[in-house]
Amino acid sequence: MTPLPKRRWSRARQGQRRTTIKLKTNQLQVCPHCQALKEPFVVCSNCGYYNGVQVITPKVEKPAKNEKPS
Repeated sequence: MTPLPKRRWSRARQGQRRTTIKLKTNQLQVCPHCQALKEPFVVCSNCGYYNGVQVITPKVEKPAKNEKPS
């Protein structure tokens, strides 16, 4: 048989135990190149710079064409 608790835990003690079970918010930093918010130690998705060097070229969205299907 497996061991069983002798007594029931109160709601207060249960809440104290569960205080560490929570979601963390992402910490954001300001990109030094374009001043957009980004995650630390990650390439900026707005300008493509990381540590003062352009690592990737950001994609430029093309405007949608207003063509009617024939």
